[in-house]
Amino acid sequence: MTDYIIAIHGGAGTILRASMSPENEKLYLKALEDALESGYSILRSGGSALDAVVQATVFLEDCPLFNAGRGSVFTHDGCHEMDASIMDGKTLKAGAVTGISNVKNPVILSKHIMENSEHVLLSGKGAEEFARKMRCEFESDEYFFSQFRYDQLLEIRDTNTVKLDHSEKKFGTVGAVARDVHGHIAASTSTGGMTNKRYGRIGDSPVIGAGTYANDKTCAVSCTGHGEFFLRAVVAYDISCLMEYKGLSLAEACEVVVHKKLMPAGGEGGLIAVDSASNCALVFNSEGMYRGWKDADGNGHVSIYKD
Repeated sequence: MTDYIIAIHGGAGTILRASMSPENEKLYLKALEDALESGYSILRSGGSALDAVVQATVFLEDCPLFNAGRGSVFTHDGCHEMDASIMDGKTLKAGAVTGISNVKNPVILSKHIMENSEHVLLSGKGAEEFARKMRCEFESDEYFFSQFRYDQLLEIRDTNTVKLDHSEKKFGTVGAVARDVHGHIAASTSTGGMTNKRYGRIGDSPVIGAGTYANDKTCAVSCTGHGEFFLRAVVAYDISCLMEYKGLSLAEACEVVVHKKLMPAGGEGGLIAVDSASNCALVFNSEGMYRGWKDADGNGHVSIYKD
C-alpha cells in the first residue's frame, strides 16, 4: 500500500460564521491550506509521517493567527508558557515539553527530546536548557508579543478567570496527524495554553495519551479542547484502545469518545486522527474547528464551521 494522508487542526470551540469577518475567514483558510501543503509535500516526496507532522505544526506555530508558538496567549504574569508533544507510531517513542518560553518551535524541541534524550516530558527552565544544547532556535519576547493577545489579558487580568484564546470561546491548540507511504503514522500537538492562566497550569497537549497519541497498530490522534476534560478522559489513548481491544473503526472510536464520553461530562472540543489504512477523522462537538486534510490522490479540504 502506498497511500498517504495528512490532517491538521488549529483549535476548536464556538467559532461562528456570524462572528467571523470575511477578511479573517480568508486569512484562516489560507493559513490552513499552506500548513497542510507544507506537511503534504514531505509525504508526497516519500518522507516520513513524523517529519510531515512536525513540518505542518511548525508552520502553524509560526503563524500568529493560532495559539501556539508565535501566536501564544499571555499568562497572568504577562509571559508565555508553551506546551507541545509528538509521538511516532512506528516505535511508540514520544517527546513532550511544557511551560517553556522563548523557544520558537516547541514541537521541534519535543522531537529532540524524543530522539536525543532518555526522557519523554521536560518542563520549564530544564527544557529550555536542553533546547540550547540541541541548538533550537530562540526568539525574543518581542517576537511573541501581539497587541491583540495582550489586550485579551488586560480584559481579565484582575479576575480569577481564564480565557479561551479569542473573543469567541475557542480552545487554542494546533496539531497534525499523518500516515506515510511506508505505512507509519505520527501525531503532534502544540499550544500556548489559556489567557491569564496561573500556577503553572498544564493542559492535555503535552501529555502523551491525553492530547497526543500514535501507534501503527491503531491510529494517530491530536486533540484540541478544554484540557482538563481531555486529561481526565485520556482521550487520545482511549480512541486507540477502542480500536485495539473492541475492534471499532477509527470513525466509530472517535464518535464514542468525542460525542458519547466527552459531551456528557462537559468536555468541549475535538480531534483529528488517521489510522494505518489511511482513513481520516476530523471530529468535534463544538460549533467549529479549524481543520483540513489531504490524501495521496490530491483530494482534500479545509474548513472552519460545523456546516
